[in-house]
Amino acid sequence: MKMFCTILYPLLLLLLFSCATLSEVQQKEKGVQAEVTEHLNVKESSALLAFGEFQPHIFTWIQSELAELKSTTSFLKNTLQVTEEQLEQLKRKEDKVAFAATLGNRGSVGPFNTEITLVYKDVFVNEGSAYNPTTGIFTAFVKGVYFFTFSGHNHSSKPMGLKLLKNGQQMITIYNHPQGNRYETASNSISLTLEKGDQVYMRLWENTWVFDNENDHTSFCGHLLFSL
Repeated sequence: MKMFCTILYPLLLLLLFSCATLSEVQQKEKGVQAEVTEHLNVKESSALLAFGEFQPHIFTWIQSELAELKSTTSFLKNTLQVTEEQLEQLKRKEDKVAFAATLGNRGSVGPFNTEITLVYKDVFVNEGSAYNPTTGIFTAFVKGVYFFTFSGHNHSSKPMGLKLLKNGQQMITIYNHPQGNRYETASNSISLTLEKGDQVYMRLWENTWVFDNENDHTSFCGHLLFSL
């Protein structure tokens, strides 16, 4: 019995020491966990606070960028609208082409031993300024189909010959043969497809003449039918 107690007593002491150590370890573990939890809570609070302070700045920047983008879009829209209006005005201006002119109170012109370009100086209308009253040449500023008409008046003691040319090529003519001591009038007309820059004008045949006075008998007229 004494021997049994001698063996049991150290075992009890060892068991008590182990229990005390285990309890201490568990308490320390709980303490560490509490510290970690507290530390994490502090970190989370700091992060949330920082985000809360930074968030209004982000919203302010986004609103500023959106306002600038809206302003730029509005400016581009207005610029595009103005450009479209200018193009439309330019197109309408190009589509307004019409002229009418006569030789005026000049009496007889010719005869000459060579052809000459007639210059119709009395201008009634020159919408679009395509007709040049200094040279007598019509220049197409826009591609399209044009209508031209001309007339000639003369004393038929001599012949009268007029022709309409496009870029130097004869298109149509009128010709009055000598008929004696009287005045004659003739006219002709044509529709032509013109490219931009094409020129149309009238020429007096060699050895013929033409007449005009305040009554404006001898004329050259044209207008744009439609653009292409």
